[in-house]
Amino acid sequence: MTEAVFTGFPGFIASQLIRKSIEQDKETGITAIILASERAKAEKEAGVIEQETGCSKIRLMDGDITIPGLGLQQEELTFLQDKKIIFWHLAAIYDLAVPQDLAWKVNVKGTKNVNDFVAGLSGLERYMYFSTAYVAGKREGVLREDELIRPEQFKNHYEETKFEAEVLVDAMKMDFPVTIIRPGIVRGHSKTGETIKFDGPYFFLNMIDRIHRLPIIPYIGKSSSYINVVPIDYILDASMYLSRLKAAAGETIHLTDPNPHPVEEVYRSMTFHLAGKLPKGRLPKKIAALGLKNKPVRKLLGVEMETLDYMDWPASFDTSNAERLLEGSGIQCADFLETMPEMVAFYKLHKNDKKFHIPIL
Repeated sequence: MTEAVFTGFPGFIASQLIRKSIEQDKETGITAIILASERAKAEKEAGVIEQETGCSKIRLMDGDITIPGLGLQQEELTFLQDKKIIFWHLAAIYDLAVPQDLAWKVNVKGTKNVNDFVAGLSGLERYMYFSTAYVAGKREGVLREDELIRPEQFKNHYEETKFEAEVLVDAMKMDFPVTIIRPGIVRGHSKTGETIKFDGPYFFLNMIDRIHRLPIIPYIGKSSSYINVVPIDYILDASMYLSRLKAAAGETIHLTDPNPHPVEEVYRSMTFHLAGKLPKGRLPKKIAALGLKNKPVRKLLGVEMETLDYMDWPASFDTSNAERLLEGSGIQCADFLETMPEMVAFYKLHKNDKKFHIPIL
């Protein structure tokens, strides 16, 4: 029997992938390697999934990817060695403002430990690793899926450590059935708007919401760049499909929007749907950056300073592998502007709920 094993549970993407896995095949067992400190939350989420899907009990293993062997007990190791395994590695620090030491410990050393663990699984059928399209750092132009080139500079420690981690995973392709997923900036569900945290593109919504009573809402800087934002349902559907597709073994895949929109067009749509008016005038990026260096200003606006780095970055993502592998599946990325109303509606409904907002450092 096949066992789907996840790190990163009870995080949103891991939780939704588990639901997708059960939906695809109820006979597949589900195991989640969790931090002991997350057990209460994980047990609650596992119970909800079991009740919703009618699946067998989800096995929760206390572990820690920053420890060699993932900190698992011998009983758990024995259980996994007897199974055919699809291993999903999602555990990481995703915060753009993460300190270097913490990012390196979890994203790089943690991934090395997971790689070593996965390499020892006799029944490994697929290793699904979640990287990010932003391993490209500050490289410009068209960024290809079959490239893993260290840029001269990264925009933050998150990007750098995810690059270093992907290098480690990529080296396994010669000997193991590895699929590397590089998502773009992830937003909520295209149809319902559902998400569990307001980060990434939601920082713009935070700012717009908090200044919407001003006479005008200005554009921030001037940009002709495009922003690549993808709905969570596209990531889930495509990843689950690829995990069972033989042709996806050994591939790196951009799950990015093949038809992205200009940053200013997205900002204009957000402003219109959230504030009921269009932006006017411009606040120079240098002044915005200067303001966001001040922590009280960042907290007031609900914006991480690193967000500005993605507003005028002149790069685009090639999606040839994704299009080739997903051909005939019916899985497509929903248009960002067409589904903006759903995103904004969910934000409006939950904007005053602190659990959706991440701490601004």
